[in-house]
Amino acid sequence: MSDTQAVADRFEIAALCAEATDAVMMRDYDRVASLFTPEGAMRWPHIDRDFVGREEIRAGIAWGQGLWEFFVQQIHPGVVRLDGDTAVGRAYVHEFGRMRDGSSHANYALYHDRYERTPHGWKFSERVYEVRYVDASPLMGSTSPEAPAGRPR
Repeated sequence: MSDTQAVADRFEIAALCAEATDAVMMRDYDRVASLFTPEGAMRWPHIDRDFVGREEIRAGIAWGQGLWEFFVQQIHPGVVRLDGDTAVGRAYVHEFGRMRDGSSHANYALYHDRYERTPHGWKFSERVYEVRYVDASPLMGSTSPEAPAGRPR
């Protein structure tokens, strides 16, 4: 693989991770599912849930997001190891929000990812979510009703 191709692949994989976070934050569950291969998997071992295939992934993300009053996820790039048309990597995650039951939640976690090059670009073949730290202290802030909503044009 050329250095130029490796740079392009790493850039596309970083964009894939950013796209996934944006899709979750915008509650665009169809877009989240489209970022996986047809047989891809999303695994949440901390709550013993696995979602395999785009339909299950879409339903699982929608179910999970439905538990939140509000949710914020930040992704920080990690390592990516390329191997031709596949790759493995990690992304570092900070999430916080308030659940619909009134409880608060903040965590630091990792996504352990497997990526696959497809005719439609890089896709996730598997994402495994590993929670490293959880804080259930009440969040003291509030959501801003004046905050603009929607997607960039």
